[in-house]
Amino acid sequence: MLVVVKMPPIEFSVQGKIPDKYLDLMKKDFGPALSVFEDDETMLATDMDWYIETKEKETPGSTLRFYRKLHKMTQDMLAERLGITKQKISNMEHNAKPISRKTAYQLSEVFKINPGRFI
Repeated sequence: MLVVVKMPPIEFSVQGKIPDKYLDLMKKDFGPALSVFEDDETMLATDMDWYIETKEKETPGSTLRFYRKLHKMTQDMLAERLGITKQKISNMEHNAKPISRKTAYQLSEVFKINPGRFI
């Protein structure tokens, strides 16, 4: 069981087998600011269908596009920074050309992430 209280300036959570007397006390004191989740109601995001489907569709090119847009860069800007053409960036993002190990390392330095994300 997970109990969460969000009532500014108070915010806390209690996890585990919570005795009924304490649960009743928290319900009385915090009312609608109290949320109670039974163990079977919660699950890891990595086990959810939407996450699994998204991971299956993820490619090095989609990862490149995601981080380029996250950093508010155009293909031209990224190409200039890497010393390659805009067309090569486009081809990598559309998975028409693979991302080389050298380029993956350059991208990892630009975006401050692990180069393995692009391979």
